Amino acid sequence: MIVLGLTGSIGMGKSTTAKMFADAGVPVHDSDETVHRLYSGKAAPLVEAAFPGTTVSGVVDRAKLGARVLGDAAALKTLETIIHPLVRADADAFLARYRAAGAPLIVLDIPLLFETGGRNRVDKVVVVTAPAEVQRARVLARPGMSEEKLAAILAKQVPDAEKRRLADFVIDTGEGMDAARAAVDAIIAELSAR
Repeated sequence: MIVLGLTGSIGMGKSTTAKMFADAGVPVHDSDETVHRLYSGKAAPLVEAAFPGTTVSGVVDRAKLGARVLGDAAALKTLETIIHPLVRADADAFLARYRAAGAPLIVLDIPLLFETGGRNRVDKVVVVTAPAEVQRARVLARPGMSEEKLAAILAKQVPDAEKRRLADFVIDTGEGMDAARAAVDAIIAELSAR
């Protein structure tokens, strides 16, 4: 089984690209979706214990949590020590399930693949990219986003140029959906031929 790591900086189109892999029949483990699920389950009491007042009815309130950790390196590190092992365990269970089923290719969608040392967990890496102005427009269109929040997020991420340099495959979503889908299909075909 080939484990393909999918990553990219904020606003690059990673979630859309992950859906393209899933639509093509490739099992995809989505770290962001896993975090959402954990925030309304197993992680909620742990987050509340570390950051009192950040849950509502047993579910992590992402806005309250964000207000507590964004721009606070120590708080962010505390949150990561809670969440990352839980996401990793979920991904490991996903890998085991599909390995046992004989899947030839799976995708681990890991937003911070390079930042968290995830390169050693995958066989190949796809980096999703877009021109900086496209990225900025996409991110600033999100509810509650500001120039300051974007700057803080980007400061924590490996620069796009470095991610592209480290990648086995690069998909430029700035070229449109059809081009991105064609790139996904080409990667699947290449890896399936191995």
